[in-house]
Amino acid sequence: MVFRAAVITGASSGLGAALARAYAARGVALGLIGRNPDRLSAVADSCRAAGSTVDVATIDVVDGNSLAAWLGAFDRSHSVDLIIANAGISAGPEPGEMCEDIDATSRQVAVNLLGAVNTVVPLLPAMGARGRGRVAFIASLAAYRGLPYAPGYSASKAGLRAYGEALRPLVEPRGIGVTVVCPGFFASPMTDRWVGATPFLISAERAAHKVRRGIDRGRRRISFPWPLTLGLRACDVLPPAIGDRILRHFRFHICSP
Repeated sequence: MVFRAAVITGASSGLGAALARAYAARGVALGLIGRNPDRLSAVADSCRAAGSTVDVATIDVVDGNSLAAWLGAFDRSHSVDLIIANAGISAGPEPGEMCEDIDATSRQVAVNLLGAVNTVVPLLPAMGARGRGRVAFIASLAAYRGLPYAPGYSASKAGLRAYGEALRPLVEPRGIGVTVVCPGFFASPMTDRWVGATPFLISAERAAHKVRRGIDRGRRRISFPWPLTLGLRACDVLPPAIGDRILRHFRFHICSP
């Protein structure tokens, strides 16, 4: 499927920036949303150099009203046919602590789950009226099994995966496809804050290639790498005590921003 107008959140770095560059081409309009204006501007410049028309916005995806107003204006100008809800943050318990504080958990759910909903829902009526389009939710392999070092992050991504899977049968009759993406580790500022092993780490560009290929082919779910996918799904179906013991072995934690 060829897309002519795409909205990408979290586009100032990591996977979002790589996806923006992957989709940049002559005749393609990109609406890029991010929180870091300098990095976002650099991404936009590289996409314009590839021939794209680019509009940018530094909007927190938690601000649903401001986001909806900007998305509506962009859609009226460009008729969006691809939305990639990629914006996300992470946190975790400090070493030796039992859990995250409530504010950290709430913020992750607000950005990772509700921010994705804020990104997609305002554009669905227009996409449905046109009878064409695709939505991609960037969840995580943590959506398959809660990770002990990232409870708030895991909860937010599990919720996002469930939301995307639930939305799909509602919008497909209107011509809108839904892809749920569950990636493992890839290079990004978020990954840079993780302390511990990052198995099967790949570049953001390689991850973007995998995601774009799946989206363009209309896949309903994209998960990679397969060894981690199988491992986490196995932890989910094993007796909880065994799954917990396996995951507890990996002593990761996430440094505070």
